[in-house]
Amino acid sequence: MNLKFSWSLLLIVALTPHAYAQMTTAEEDSLYIHKKEAKLPDKVLHAEPLYIDLIRDLGARKGEREWNLGMGLTDNTHFDAYEALIEYEWAPVDRLGLEVELPFTFYTPLAETDKGEIPANRLNSLKVAAQWTFFVNKEMATSMAIGYINEFLLADFGSFGKPLLTGNGYNPFYIVAKRWGSYFHSLIYTGPIIERDFERHQTHVTYAINPSFHYMIPGTRNFIGIECNQVIDQGDFDMTLRPQMRVGVAHNLLVGIVAGIPVERENERFSSFIRLIWEPSH
Repeated sequence: MNLKFSWSLLLIVALTPHAYAQMTTAEEDSLYIHKKEAKLPDKVLHAEPLYIDLIRDLGARKGEREWNLGMGLTDNTHFDAYEALIEYEWAPVDRLGLEVELPFTFYTPLAETDKGEIPANRLNSLKVAAQWTFFVNKEMATSMAIGYINEFLLADFGSFGKPLLTGNGYNPFYIVAKRWGSYFHSLIYTGPIIERDFERHQTHVTYAINPSFHYMIPGTRNFIGIECNQVIDQGDFDMTLRPQMRVGVAHNLLVGIVAGIPVERENERFSSFIRLIWEPSH
C-alpha cells in the first residue's frame, strides 16, 4: 500500500511542472494575442454598396487588399450596353485605401437600330483613386471618409491612340456610414463629378448622391439591401434603385448581385450587375 502511495506521489510531482508550464504558455499566448490586437487601429464593420463601391473598407488596416471583377447588362432604348470591370484596391497604411480600375463598355444594337447609331466599344478610362477614413468611433458605430477619383478618359477602340486621351474626370467625394445595432447599416456616398473634354474644351458637371441601406445576416458577411444612385445634371434629376445581395462562397470570396430599376425610364431600362470579390490573405 505504501509502495502504491509512493509511486502515485512521484507521478503527481513529475506531472505538476508540466501542467503548470502548459497553463503558463497558454496564458502567455492569450496575453500576446490580446496585446497584438490592442495595437490595431479601431475599425467598425459597415456594409459596402455593391454598384458604387468604396475604394477600400472604411477604417482600412495596413496590408488589406482586394480584387474585384464586375459584369453588367443595361437595357437601353436603342441598344444594350454590357459593362465589365477589373479593379485592385489595397491599404498601404492604416485608414488609407488606394485603387486602380479598368472599366469597359460594349454595345449591341436592338433589331430596329442601325449599328452606326450606337456608341463605339471602349475601355472607358483608367481610374485611380484614394480614400482616407478620418473618423472612426466604435461606440457610435460611425465612420467618415473623404476621397478622390481621377479618370483618364480614353478614346473608343476604333480611334484608340488618335488621340489616346479624350478628357479627364475629377470626382472628390465624402462618405459617412453608421451601423444601427448589430445588423442594420446605412451609408451615404456623395460628391461632384466633373468631366473635361479636351477636344471640345468643354466641362460637364453633375452631382451624385448615393445613399444605401443594408441588413447583414447574423454570424455571416452576407447581406441584403438597396442602393439609390441619384444624379443631378443641370437641374435634371435621375434616380436608379438597385436592390442587392452579397453572399460568401468561401472565407475570402464573395459574390454580389445587383438589379437596376430606373425611377423614370427616359433612355435606360432595367439592368443587372454581378461583382466577384476576392480578398487575398494579408
